[in-house]
Amino acid sequence: MSSSVKKQLYEALANADGKFLSGQALADIIGCSRTAIWKHIEELRKSGFELEAVRKKGYRLISKPDHLSDNEILFGLKTKTMGRKIYYFDCVESTQIIAHKAAREGAPEGTIVIAGEQTAGKGRMTRPWHSSKQKGIWMSMIIRPKLPPEKAPQFTLISAIACVRAIEEITGLEPHIKWPNDILYKGKKLTGILTELQGEADKVNFLVIGIGMNVNQRTEDFPENVKEIATSLEIETGLAVSKTKVIQKILTYFEKYYELYMEEGFAPLKIMWESYAAGIGKAIIARTLTGEISGVALGITDEGILKVEDKEGKVHHIYSADIEFPS
Repeated sequence: MSSSVKKQLYEALANADGKFLSGQALADIIGCSRTAIWKHIEELRKSGFELEAVRKKGYRLISKPDHLSDNEILFGLKTKTMGRKIYYFDCVESTQIIAHKAAREGAPEGTIVIAGEQTAGKGRMTRPWHSSKQKGIWMSMIIRPKLPPEKAPQFTLISAIACVRAIEEITGLEPHIKWPNDILYKGKKLTGILTELQGEADKVNFLVIGIGMNVNQRTEDFPENVKEIATSLEIETGLAVSKTKVIQKILTYFEKYYELYMEEGFAPLKIMWESYAAGIGKAIIARTLTGEISGVALGITDEGILKVEDKEGKVHHIYSADIEFPS
């Protein structure tokens, strides 16, 4: 079955909202014979779709597999730009590498690169990121904001808000953001964000924003050195979560907040970010490349820079660091 026929058949059944569609009705929609519809239905079943067939009623969709694909993400996506161009791969070294290449070759703003598995996923400071096969969201977004390079770090914070809102809406969980790029639930890592810049002295050519989110892992899916510090949406809810729905919500919220940022700047988003932030008003240790700063996290500046007040009352502006919450 061609991908276009599969998409048409799936969309027709999905739009029926659980009601039966006759073989003839499906044949008319797709433009083929009823015999061909039966064959296409069997192909969908082999792909993991659960379909009910009742004599004289027709077919209805019971459930679909949660295997990511461009068609799955596009179906029901309510954005103008984000996710309208999708590169999907079953397995790649890193979606960031592919997204950089696509951006250099002119991929439009809003393009996303997504993979079922990464063999060399990366986090901040070139650290490895464990990317379980078909268990999480491994995605890179390409944007081309008309801004100076110093504004780029704010997009990590905007992306974090979008991810938290998506998680809240889909699962009901209430995660927190750990500056600058982690999303935590009960102190364990759910999501990491990596923003990379390609630009010139006075302008951004493009940003590639990588999002790695643990969705349907169970504890045994994590390596031994990760089990104690990471969690997933399924572990925390006890239920499998649709990766497609989470991606659609991330893209929807990111587009909304990106537009708000370009219209009004970071100020309204700063308030939102701080409402989700872990550690504001509490003691933290900031480990920077030049040393360690202990103090109380006061919040962030309008540029997204972390403010930490040490015991002498001096306020430090932290541009890049690993943050630790002392027990």
